[in-house]
Amino acid sequence: MQHTAADTMTPPKTPQKEGVSLWKQFIRYRWLYLMMVPGVLYYIIFHYVPMGGLMIAFKKYNLVKGIWGSEWVGFDNFKVMFDSPDFLKLIRNTLVISVYRILFNMLPDVLLALILNEIRVKWFKQAVQTVTYGPYFLSWIIVYGLTFSFLAPDAGLISTWWRDHTGETLNLLTDKDWFRPLIILTDIWKNTGFGAIIYLAALATINTELYEAAVVDGAGRWRQIWHITLPGIREVFVLLLILRIGHILDAGFEQIYIFLNARVYDVGDIIDTWVFRRGIEQLDFSVAAAVGFFKSVIGFVLVISANKIAKKLGGSGIW
Repeated sequence: MQHTAADTMTPPKTPQKEGVSLWKQFIRYRWLYLMMVPGVLYYIIFHYVPMGGLMIAFKKYNLVKGIWGSEWVGFDNFKVMFDSPDFLKLIRNTLVISVYRILFNMLPDVLLALILNEIRVKWFKQAVQTVTYGPYFLSWIIVYGLTFSFLAPDAGLISTWWRDHTGETLNLLTDKDWFRPLIILTDIWKNTGFGAIIYLAALATINTELYEAAVVDGAGRWRQIWHITLPGIREVFVLLLILRIGHILDAGFEQIYIFLNARVYDVGDIIDTWVFRRGIEQLDFSVAAAVGFFKSVIGFVLVISANKIAKKLGGSGIW
């Protein structure tokens, strides 16, 4: 007796069977779901619930009346932001510093990861990795203190050496031309080691048989890096690039605020420092919330756009 294709087809699951199957999977992986609870609660409590406070951006917020009792003003707070005489300068400084971070801070992470990946002496590799990612755990206050100890006009090590040898006073901390390079250099020193860990994890997933096949075909170390290693971390690089583009209006408030001084405001004052002065020092919470809402919308649009561009160029994107 012959069986047709229709006889061997599995009948479609009924809603009741699907519900039973989902319940069985839940019971089977209950401990994994239980481990997810703290993370889910964290995002709900500290990320989603506070979104209700965005209503402040559309109100003239009063501490006594609260969010619900404050007067509704619509888009007036956004007009205050756009009509500010410093708005264009803030946007320019924020974008310039953020683009500098993307251009100059991502490549050192990749280079350090490639160098560490080529080191075959295990103890030396671990020592270098520990030394390089150690600065990540220092606060920006400590980093600025170290920078000040080298570049202080009167007592800094480099400033004193320069004065003794040239007779000129070196004051890079208040020099407009040196503010952005100092921001980028200190950021590279602090974060490169930690950023390389992500690429090292990606390098560990590359199939070692590919390198063995390349050696058989006569490929040297440079050829192996170009044809195997770099393509192996391309997706991670694109992912981190998309995430950085989404935060392009976040130029690093902590670092900028600590390094900022009155003489470099023209090149160093960014959106976040302006919001801090407006929201905390002047207690104008509504305008500060409006700026934060504006930044979130721009970041969302940039992430969506960058993800689509990455997919069109042959990448997988974030989703």
